[in-house]
Amino acid sequence: MAGNRKERRAAAKNDKKPSSSTTTSFEPSTEIDEDGVEYILRQPDWTSGPKGKTLFDLAAERQKELDKQNPSRRNVNLGNTPPGERPFNDEDPIGPLGDAILYSISLAMLHLTLDVIVYSQYREEVLWAEVFLRAGKAMPIFALLVYVTHVDISKRVPLLRNLIFAVVSTVAGCYFLYFANEHGYFFVMKAAPPIGSLWMWSLIETDKWFALISAISCLAYAWWNSYDVLGVN
Repeated sequence: MAGNRKERRAAAKNDKKPSSSTTTSFEPSTEIDEDGVEYILRQPDWTSGPKGKTLFDLAAERQKELDKQNPSRRNVNLGNTPPGERPFNDEDPIGPLGDAILYSISLAMLHLTLDVIVYSQYREEVLWAEVFLRAGKAMPIFALLVYVTHVDISKRVPLLRNLIFAVVSTVAGCYFLYFANEHGYFFVMKAAPPIGSLWMWSLIETDKWFALISAISCLAYAWWNSYDVLGVN
């Protein structure tokens, strides 16, 4: 009985131990075969492109599969701008009306500044009420000009648009130099602010090469007639 009892205890202990057949077949090793050595020593090829599909290609293929399964997702990346409206990231996000408002305010301030400069040039007392009144009257005219020249139809022929602005800036600049040197102070005080504002605005609107040609033309006109460019005589 004692012998059988010992045998039964030994058999119970053997049953509690994990069997070698249930363990994993993976055994760590420090040895490496010839293919593994070649893979480790392989140098990357930086000159040629990828040999197979890249992650971007796989992602694009997967996205196409998802779009086929769910057609409502196809328009996700098209933006949320309603049809007929200008997208927010457009080159001119505020539109011609917004440009007209901003430009007209800036041009009215330029008109006011030129008016004050002319008063100071002739050492006359600045009549601020008249200065602000003239700038206020010129502001809606500036707004209309900017709006008309900023609508889409006026930008369809950029070469013609630049030529028109170049001609306007050249004529306005030469005329500004002419009356500033040939007419009396009363005429200059009336004409300098609007003509000067028109000159500056047309130069800003045109491209740089057209603006450069216009500026050179005005300087050549002043040099030919020996006009004073830096100040009013």
